[in-house]
Amino acid sequence: MIKGRIHSTESFGTVDGPGVRFVVFFQGCPMRCKYCHNPDTWDFSGGRETTAEELMKEYDSYKEFLRSGGITATGGEPLAQPEFLAELFALAKKKGVHTCLDTSAGVYSPSDHAAIDEALKYTDLVMLDIKHIDDEAHRELTGLGNRNILAFAEHIRDLGIPVWIRHVVVPGITDDESELFRLGEYLSALSNLKALDVLPYHDMAKPKYAALGLEYPLGDTPPLTKEQALAARETILKGIKSGLRKK
Repeated sequence: MIKGRIHSTESFGTVDGPGVRFVVFFQGCPMRCKYCHNPDTWDFSGGRETTAEELMKEYDSYKEFLRSGGITATGGEPLAQPEFLAELFALAKKKGVHTCLDTSAGVYSPSDHAAIDEALKYTDLVMLDIKHIDDEAHRELTGLGNRNILAFAEHIRDLGIPVWIRHVVVPGITDDESELFRLGEYLSALSNLKALDVLPYHDMAKPKYAALGLEYPLGDTPPLTKEQALAARETILKGIKSGLRKK
């Protein structure tokens, strides 16, 4: 029996995939995104151990409220525990439960992904964060480059798994119009793209960083307005249209 390490669960998630969902926050993440709002999930030795069976029992206690939704694995980074993720999603599929993987894919390797592929066999939807389309800027923002992440995006495209792309717009970091347009042109090649969520940066995690004794990386960077996020989304959509026209 495989044991996984999780941070927590949420019984009534409404922003973690379609419908109302049971959300499992996996413990451990290799990325250090400057705007991360869950720094308490970084440590791979934190959280608590559990089994997929125990999580499914917890799901069952809420299932009457989750009929329009399913289970979402988020984090932290679920793909850092691919065997446990596969077992959890396999049990969910046996029950006819919709499965969603919310990932940044920083642990994906184009040359060694058999364990991840096993989990993807039971994945109905991927919500993929693309933090920045430029490799070096991505490394500056998160501590890792984006090449493997983009390779993962193309891999799930080839597997035919639907994807929702998420992109957080941070003033002065990910709001450059040319980079947003470039991101859109890249996304035009993802035939499995089903949705695009452009999220405004917020600084509501500041108290959590203070409680953990951590310096907040973005200091006094102002939150992005909804209007600015909508404008950024329009720029990305223009890039998608441009990419489609070039095909």
